[in-house]
Amino acid sequence: MIDTRLNVFLSVARNLSFTKASQELFISQPAISKHIKELESEYNTCLFERMGTHIQLTKAGKILLDNAEIIIQQYKKMNFDMNNIQKKYGGSLRVGASTTIAQYLLPEMLAKFMQKYPDINISTISDNSRNIEQMLKDGRIDVGMVEGISRQPELKYTNIMKDELVAIVRKGNKMSELDEIDLDTFKKTPIVIREHGSGSLQVIENYLHQNNLRLSDLNIVMSFGTTEGIKHFVEHTETMGIISIMAVSHELLENRFKIIELKGLKMMRDFAYVEKRGESIGLQKIFKHFITDSYKA
Repeated sequence: MIDTRLNVFLSVARNLSFTKASQELFISQPAISKHIKELESEYNTCLFERMGTHIQLTKAGKILLDNAEIIIQQYKKMNFDMNNIQKKYGGSLRVGASTTIAQYLLPEMLAKFMQKYPDINISTISDNSRNIEQMLKDGRIDVGMVEGISRQPELKYTNIMKDELVAIVRKGNKMSELDEIDLDTFKKTPIVIREHGSGSLQVIENYLHQNNLRLSDLNIVMSFGTTEGIKHFVEHTETMGIISIMAVSHELLENRFKIIELKGLKMMRDFAYVEKRGESIGLQKIFKHFITDSYKA
């Protein structure tokens, strides 16, 4: 029922890219351009200003964006309310998740959710926690799940699960003969960590601070954008990695890695469901209840 052109316009406006909108909506780029041209023709105005390889919203584009966001949200609410009469839930939901959650937790969550609500179409995007929070604020996703300890005042967080960051080395590394090391030894050990902006790194920094240490005190040899990158690097070097314990469970059973306890440094964190402030409505409310009821912190 809703005008497809508005959805296309919203995607282009939020991404400020025809290419990214095409990838997000699974529509060809010529089709994206066609929808935008039709809107511009209908209102006899330019919605985007082309600046070389970049685009930005014109004044008219900003006005349309403000109104389109309201219209789309109202349409989603109307669609949900009408279907709710018959307890029939359908529609689309955009879920963003931090890298660790997206790899090791979200697939199982979504599989169970879709068994219960098969008519709800879910699209996902994965990035570090800071970027997921920004996407939520920008309206590029509907809900998110993040790790770490920082909290944005514009967003609302609900803790859903506990997790622990652990230090691992490969079997065969001379350190694998140890069960525990003190912090002085830890400072000298070559380690690999996640990139800036990740929830994992925030947690590490927080616990270091509690022990009067900084990242600069550590012997950091590499940072990676994914936990899998850390694991593969550690498996082929004499380094130590710091990752989520849930990310290494299979390898521990296969005796490929060993956890080394860090004396006085037990790094716990929360996985949190994050949304914009205000009352959850529609599909967001259903998804939140399912996640928070299924996974208790």
